[in-house]
Amino acid sequence: MSRRLADRFAACREANRTAFVGFVTAGYPRLEDTVPALLEMEKSGCDVIELGVPFSDPMADGSVIEAASVVALKNGVVYSDVLQYCADARAQGLSVPVLMMGYYNSFLAAGVEETCKAAKAAGVDGFIIVDLPCEEAWRA
Repeated sequence: MSRRLADRFAACREANRTAFVGFVTAGYPRLEDTVPALLEMEKSGCDVIELGVPFSDPMADGSVIEAASVVALKNGVVYSDVLQYCADARAQGLSVPVLMMGYYNSFLAAGVEETCKAAKAAGVDGFIIVDLPCEEAWRA
């Protein structure tokens, strides 16, 4: 867990309130909407943002996120774009923690270590990997 994420949860705990965590699928509804959406989510009070990595077979997601993934993939979003959206939002002042949410294959393709290094460089604070095999969880 990043320092930024730990500090945010600690601040919510200290204020005796639940953290407000928002979700957006990268590249939905249009590619150019992602960075403004991230910035607006922070302005609207999100404590943490889950940035969804579109996936072709989102088996663990509901129909709304699945439909958003279909649109984002048709728009041409790839993993490197998602990292760039986070980096661009950070450059424009985004300060809340960002967690990349997606499926293991999306992150495994570049290799676990390279994925983590690139995510850290882009300002990502952690991952939610919905189908992470138990035998791989030790790396987390």
